[in-house]
Amino acid sequence: MPPVPDMLVRLLVASVLLGAASGAFTPADTYLVLCGTSASATVAAGRTFVGDARLPAKSLAAPQSVEANTSLTAVVPSGESQLYRSARVFTAPASYTFAVKQPGRHFVRLHFFPFPYRSYDMAADAAFNVSVQGAVLVNGYAPKNGTAELREFSLNVTGATLVIAFAPTGKLAFVNAIEVVSVPDELIADTARMVGGAVQYTGLSTQALETIHRINMGVPKITPGNDTLGRTWLPDQSFQLNTNLAQHKDAKPLTIKYDEKSALSSAYTAPAEVYATATRLSTAGETSTINVQFNISWRFDAPAGSDYLLRFHWCDIVSKAAMGMAFNVYVGGSVVLENYEISRDTFNRLSIPVYKDFLLGAKDAKGAITVSIGSSTEDNALPDGFLNGLEIMRVVGSAGAGAPAASARSSKVKIGIIAGSAVCGATLVMVLGFIAFRTLRGREPEKKQPSDTWSPFSASALGSRSRSRSFSKSNGNTVLLGQNGAGAGYRIPFAALQEATDGFDEAMVIGEGGFGKVYKGTMRDETLVAVKRGNRRTQQGLHEFHTEIEMLSRLRHRHLVSLIGYCDERGEMILVYEYMAMGTLRSHLYGAGLPPLSWEQRLEACIGAARGLHYLHTGSAKAIIHRDVKSANILLDESFMAKVADFGLSKNGPELDKTHVSTKVKGSFGYLDPEYFRRQMLTEKSDVYSFGVVLLEVLCARTVIDPTLPREMVSLAEWATPCLRNGRLDQIVDQRIAGTIRPGSLKKLADTAEKCLAEYGVERPTMGDVLWCLEFALQLQVGSSDGSDVDTMLPPAPPVPVKTPEVQRSLSAATMATDAAAMTTNLGDLDGMSLSGVFSKMIKSDEVR
Repeated sequence: MPPVPDMLVRLLVASVLLGAASGAFTPADTYLVLCGTSASATVAAGRTFVGDARLPAKSLAAPQSVEANTSLTAVVPSGESQLYRSARVFTAPASYTFAVKQPGRHFVRLHFFPFPYRSYDMAADAAFNVSVQGAVLVNGYAPKNGTAELREFSLNVTGATLVIAFAPTGKLAFVNAIEVVSVPDELIADTARMVGGAVQYTGLSTQALETIHRINMGVPKITPGNDTLGRTWLPDQSFQLNTNLAQHKDAKPLTIKYDEKSALSSAYTAPAEVYATATRLSTAGETSTINVQFNISWRFDAPAGSDYLLRFHWCDIVSKAAMGMAFNVYVGGSVVLENYEISRDTFNRLSIPVYKDFLLGAKDAKGAITVSIGSSTEDNALPDGFLNGLEIMRVVGSAGAGAPAASARSSKVKIGIIAGSAVCGATLVMVLGFIAFRTLRGREPEKKQPSDTWSPFSASALGSRSRSRSFSKSNGNTVLLGQNGAGAGYRIPFAALQEATDGFDEAMVIGEGGFGKVYKGTMRDETLVAVKRGNRRTQQGLHEFHTEIEMLSRLRHRHLVSLIGYCDERGEMILVYEYMAMGTLRSHLYGAGLPPLSWEQRLEACIGAARGLHYLHTGSAKAIIHRDVKSANILLDESFMAKVADFGLSKNGPELDKTHVSTKVKGSFGYLDPEYFRRQMLTEKSDVYSFGVVLLEVLCARTVIDPTLPREMVSLAEWATPCLRNGRLDQIVDQRIAGTIRPGSLKKLADTAEKCLAEYGVERPTMGDVLWCLEFALQLQVGSSDGSDVDTMLPPAPPVPVKTPEVQRSLSAATMATDAAAMTTNLGDLDGMSLSGVFSKMIKSDEVR
């Protein structure tokens, strides 16, 4: 046997070569072992495997083993046939032991190719288990005759050694080659969202995973030499179920831009070659199929009885603009991503890789896994969607440090029995105590709640509809958090919110309004949240608290801020929302000292808010009127996507046979619809007026009411409206960005704002019309790259709303005039009053919040 130093030199060379093939990452541990021989073999990508007969004596414990070789040709990837020309055959339990220089996640790859050798027929007689540190990775393996097979595992190693044990369950066991290679620990995150629910699966970082499928959507096949971690990616064509709906897209790998600061992008997650190809819906962009749902699907074999981690890879190489594409992602019959926009995760940039993990439970994995990409279900969305890569990994159990998994499982069972006994005993004591308490309390006279404080409320306070959808799952001590508000309506313990906000520390305050202060919080699962703690002495806050939960429990839209949960313990009224990292639209326009948003960013924010309001007005049988639309209630996430917030004043719209809702005037000063103020008749057009004021803020970058200015300039709406009508936009536009705005885009937004601010609601556009105009304004701004006159562009077809309440409840100008005349005796000195007059009256109004 050659001296050990020579073997170590060869292993070191193999490590260096693998490091060169995988970018900047150099594995701390690299063992490439050719089994059943003392020879070495160099395969694709320059990887050199060293014969196990040259390993140190203690590395191989195989008292009854045979070195076998063959001249047969294995069905293997090109350049790797040398790995399958020898094998070590075991007729009794045996093991390989590898020293671990750096604990952490490792790849363990086992190569198998059965062939006959003397009296040993591996294809017919082999049946065995393979375990690592006591955790069974391969259970009852029976090879396929004439076929080479690679079994790849990813596991977390915390000890100083890694032991791979082979135990025959039939006549013999064998292995042709072994790879043990360090990989970055961050390759596998600890959590993944469960398919079919908002529950987070935790503990993945300690689990052993077996790669079942690793797919590159598009072509070609990617071999270890072109992968950052020596992996193989197969093309997706053979897995497609409906190839007629698929088209392949590709880009140059050099155009892929990894965002190393993002947890959703890493050069080790997948190579650029994966992200440079994609399979896309072949119907993408076809306007004639606007209401038809298309899905492209793939089907993968997967043994039943195990949990599976599914990792989806995306990189937008198909779009011409970073925003606008949305699609659904399905696993089996479950939607795992609804109306997903990759631009949200890439900060509106193209060619940036991202991935998302989902955990499919064993009860849903029944021998095959189907994944699909389908068109968005949002109004007027064109059929579109794509996927760059997919990995399917079987969760095979803990393979962590030192102790066998069986021992850990036994310990957990014992702990569970002890804990269960303790819980049962404590529960019995609590039940007996509760009965005694109720008995004693029944003898006391009933006490009324003070009228000036809040009290906890039950789901019944919000009606059966809200109760069944939001509160029936509350258990008082469980916090379920998920993407996009999944788990909304869950009661969150007060102690959990105290912990998340550092005891409601003033340093955590990120905003304050009429309801109360808003704190930034971090839950135990690292989810960032916004915690709105109400003022307990305000009865108005109690009404808003109920309204907010009742509304958001039945609303879900990507441009509405999602409610995650609430807390009503100890007389508290606390609402917990998804955290919007960039704060309010107002803060980015004026008053906060932040850099000004570009014109494109402003238009995109307005478009997002308009989509949210359009959904409120048309997304259900009865319209929902926000009633407090303002720039401070339009929030921006980390990618500056806008979402509408604060539904405390929201109100259901009129019935189909009514034109309005009669109600007290409420809202924010400077944004109030003058017609609503005069007549106390609320319609969706009241939101349109308020949104028109927001458009003025976007245009002018100034506050809506500024008492320090001359009288004619105090009100933004009064000051700017004449300039809109006369075309004097240069006098009011934000001078910080004026030079970057194309005239056509500026005029389109100004015209839209003017129409929104019309004196009478019947003269104002619907939010659907406003949305269309804003999208056209954005087109006029981005224009064509060749410098052609974008002002001559034709607008796209206007959006088709889910429901058209304006058609159902439309009033002609003549009808409105008749209605106004009929109410003359009730309007008093407000009848016929101008916008200026209404403004003067508003100053004295006590109804305005």
